Amino acid sequence: MTSFKLTRRAFTGLAVAGLMASVSAGAVFAQEYTKENPLKVALVVHGNLGDKSFFDSAAAGLAKAEAELPVDVTIIEAGLDRGRWEPALADATDQGYDVVIGGTWEMNGFMQALAPEYPETKFIIFDDAPDFTGGAFPNILAINYRVSTAGYLAGYAAAKISKTGKLGEILGVEGTTVVEFALGFEQGAKAANPDVQVTRAVAGSFTDPAKGKELALAQFAQGVDIVFPIAGGTGIGALQAARDEGKLAVGVDSDQAEIFAPTDPAQADVIFTSVEKKVGESLYTALVQTLDGTAPYGTNLILGLADGAVGIAKNSYYEKLVPADVRAEVDEQEAKIISGEIVVDTGMK
Repeated sequence: MTSFKLTRRAFTGLAVAGLMASVSAGAVFAQEYTKENPLKVALVVHGNLGDKSFFDSAAAGLAKAEAELPVDVTIIEAGLDRGRWEPALADATDQGYDVVIGGTWEMNGFMQALAPEYPETKFIIFDDAPDFTGGAFPNILAINYRVSTAGYLAGYAAAKISKTGKLGEILGVEGTTVVEFALGFEQGAKAANPDVQVTRAVAGSFTDPAKGKELALAQFAQGVDIVFPIAGGTGIGALQAARDEGKLAVGVDSDQAEIFAPTDPAQADVIFTSVEKKVGESLYTALVQTLDGTAPYGTNLILGLADGAVGIAKNSYYEKLVPADVRAEVDEQEAKIISGEIVVDTGMK
């Protein structure tokens, strides 16, 4: 396999370079990419890396792509100033990358505005999608995740091991892709224990750990003994509160126990599982398919348990904190979801 250096740079404004020669979509797919002539890919992060979940998962998938594929990746961290996000995406597009990647509804509108102006550039939006009706946006690939199916499994396990019968959720915002986690978590919890109580709080931010900690502490004061933060960087504060108060937590997007284990083992010890939205793996697969010409641009892919795109972490922490009989029940529930015997609530169309 060919290895490439992954580069990161902070966005500093519209430093527009000369446009690189572009080619048609068909020619892009037919072209033989090599180490000397790699597929040039830009990931525009509307924020910063270091959330130990969503954006870090995307970056990890692209690092894997660069290590294993004829791909050259640049990660552009646009920062927390919303006024810089659209220029960052436009800058990346102007610089002639073959594929420009962004995530969530906060970047979707910007991408929709750019895509028709750059028909020879491929765009990938994850965790949201434009309206493809009538063949619109043939150069955008949307990837979405039916995380409610994995959330169901985490909620089921949480309700089974909770000592108080009270669970908490902390959402960054109440957007569709965030609520999707909560819908499944609540349904799974009720399936395990019809009397369980689930308290939901909304932080209003994905980048405020102090707020996440405040909300988690308030829930613990009300008897909650397991918290599920669905809030990016804000959720780190909630996880810290669980660590400090001796409560349990469910991680989100990535296997957060394994991420924290090397630097904060006490934090890892309270995360009994994570609901994994495998953004990195899906982006890696999308680039493989872009290289071989099979990526379904112009469509919205909605991936779930059966696709291996979502799941729960079944690691050593899960085995230690979740009794064997409960783990067996979770496996049974998972099989029934995949077979269609259990239909999990979803807000995704």
